[in-house]
Amino acid sequence: MEKTELAIMFSGGTDSLALYALASLGHHPDLPRPRHIHLLHMLNGMSRFHGFPRQRFETARQILAKQVPLSEMHSPQSAVKLPEALMVELDMGRLFQGLWLDRYEELMPRYNGKNLVCVACKVAMHTRAIIYCIENFIPHLVTGYARRQEYYPEQTPVFMEKIAEFSSWFGIRTHFPVYEDLEDETITRHILEDLGLPSTGGGERKCLFCQTLTTTTEQEIGRYLDDMLPLVKKYIELRQEGRVKEAANCFPPGNTQIIRETVDKKQVN
Repeated sequence: MEKTELAIMFSGGTDSLALYALASLGHHPDLPRPRHIHLLHMLNGMSRFHGFPRQRFETARQILAKQVPLSEMHSPQSAVKLPEALMVELDMGRLFQGLWLDRYEELMPRYNGKNLVCVACKVAMHTRAIIYCIENFIPHLVTGYARRQEYYPEQTPVFMEKIAEFSSWFGIRTHFPVYEDLEDETITRHILEDLGLPSTGGGERKCLFCQTLTTTTEQEIGRYLDDMLPLVKKYIELRQEGRVKEAANCFPPGNTQIIRETVDKKQVN
């Protein structure tokens, strides 16, 4: 199988760590064999314990390097080396603010008063990841989303379906290879412990919004995405064209006019 570039949304938590391990060792049929693995770690400006994810990655990389069979180590000509992996920190805080924090008072009434802060944060993360993939010629983007966590609004089928369709517009295949496999936390732990990797907490930054209550439904999530993704698409296209002023004006701090016009136009149509 021809190897390719692969990007993984990497929080440092157990699910994304398991995904990194499976991709590195080629132990999952729905993951392409990577030439290089890009672990994309997002900074939303609202997190603490910044050293946790990188420490988890460095530890895992050292342990995984020892998983190469001895026969391969003694036969360099036929050796199948672990793909090179690098962890990249990407700041998506400005996008996060533009998609929700700057205008939540205006946006919440449009979606039945529901709290969509984590949905907006994940949209910003995927946007930043798509840009990275475009600029680095990476055709595959994967996440460690798992069915058992669909109480998180950003790990629901409607979010995954719409974000995958959105990324395909830019030639990026975003998929969720372990969504069904990691249906129980004990499965994730089994995978990690079987490879000698850390299987409990301590790998993720602690986000201010991570325990935020929301009663939003898939209907409201879908409506929010239908409203915001066209604006995000415009932002990515302007940025790729080098039109930095117009791109920045897609999400001007504290200015609701552009969002209002975009949403109102969609509602009229």
